Amino acid sequence: MLFDQLVDKYSENYALITDKGEKVKYADLDILTAQLIVDIGKRSLVFCLCDNNVESLSGYFSFIKNDIVPLMLDSTVDSNLLQGLIEKYHPEYIWSPTDKINQFYNSNVIFSFENYSLIRIKGNASPRLNDDLALLLTTSGSTGSPKLVRISYDNLEANANSIAEYLSIDKNERPITALPMSYTFGLSIINSHLIKGAAILLTSKSLMEKEFWTFLKEEKATSLSGVPYTFEMLKKLRFFNMNLEHLKTMTQAGGKMNDELNHKFSEFCNKSGINFFVMYGQTEATARMSYLPAKYSLSKLGSMGIAIPGGRFYLVDDNGETIVENEAVGELVYEGKNVSMGYAISREDLIRGDENNRVLITGDLAKRDAEGFYYIVGRKKRFIKLFGNRINLDETERLIKNITANVACTGLDDKMVIYITDEELISKVKSFIVEKTKINQKAFKVALIDLIPINSSGKTIYSELPKI
Repeated sequence: MLFDQLVDKYSENYALITDKGEKVKYADLDILTAQLIVDIGKRSLVFCLCDNNVESLSGYFSFIKNDIVPLMLDSTVDSNLLQGLIEKYHPEYIWSPTDKINQFYNSNVIFSFENYSLIRIKGNASPRLNDDLALLLTTSGSTGSPKLVRISYDNLEANANSIAEYLSIDKNERPITALPMSYTFGLSIINSHLIKGAAILLTSKSLMEKEFWTFLKEEKATSLSGVPYTFEMLKKLRFFNMNLEHLKTMTQAGGKMNDELNHKFSEFCNKSGINFFVMYGQTEATARMSYLPAKYSLSKLGSMGIAIPGGRFYLVDDNGETIVENEAVGELVYEGKNVSMGYAISREDLIRGDENNRVLITGDLAKRDAEGFYYIVGRKKRFIKLFGNRINLDETERLIKNITANVACTGLDDKMVIYITDEELISKVKSFIVEKTKINQKAFKVALIDLIPINSSGKTIYSELPKI
């Protein structure tokens, strides 16, 4: 099991350190765990409303360690969406910030710890759960979606160990949380560091707040992770001028960062002695599937790298045949022990076993160079045809991000809409697209909106863009 033997190995090591001055050793975390699960039956389903704090992480740790299956949800999840999930999956328990429990009707508090409470919903009984099922996560970009990813104990352990191996994580590491733990990338950071006895620096402060940086410096954070949006914010905050002497690792995942920004951080990290890893993953693979070793951050700029230890990639054509030629574009397929068991769209699906057989068809289009490094070129479903020309919406976004970081592209055949937030750039973007695609400007529209909608991981929520 993922968290077995941790207390025996690291009992006096700090497991959690918060920006409120709290310090929790692995031995303390084990005590909290024992207290929390007293009144919960084995193999129960628990909704875990997550914040980056001791209470939330202690709950997650307790559930995984004691065969209780949590569904990880951000504590700010829309109440209507949350109620929809409750009605669909009928959880017996909810681990929630105490100030949010009034929204749960017909329930009673059975345990409280600091600012969190464990409630039991009267009349609900836990569903039948597959013996291998460890964890439920929402699919990326759909925090309230009834479609869940079923993750096994083996999936969690394989991914955590693989990440710890290629990042050379040990008990001396101090990663700072800049991502929500309900998000697969954020959760993988926690898993891969806890299994090595490291101290997680927990904060709910954003990068834009002074308190985040004060905490990072005072507690001597050794690693910082983020999605492309995180790195855009770091640039605006003049990160390159900061003195962060203890920082030795930076990791980026959650989408492809534009080449210019990637180059800036790769160059800075190389000069500063910081290991900069670009990574690729999906919730369906328990977070991460590839990494670009730090030594290749400049020479292989734009690459998603190579498969993580224990995994492998290959490409297939439209007929499902394996592509052996280098530089040919095909759909990316991944094999590894971290590939999830499959999806759940109803309570009855939670008893189902592994339906993926360790194979994930990613839906991403990629190519492979002569040295075996892979490059994402777009999503299989993110293509449209304009006047007979096949247009990659993801690639179009990537190009426009050289002009403005705030952009989103959508469209149907014969119509593309480009959303930006800066009115002064409308004409420049139009001219740029005409030049790059050689397509008449009548085929697309540049629309001005106040804000590009993004989720907590910095990914664009295309469904929330206005219909034009």
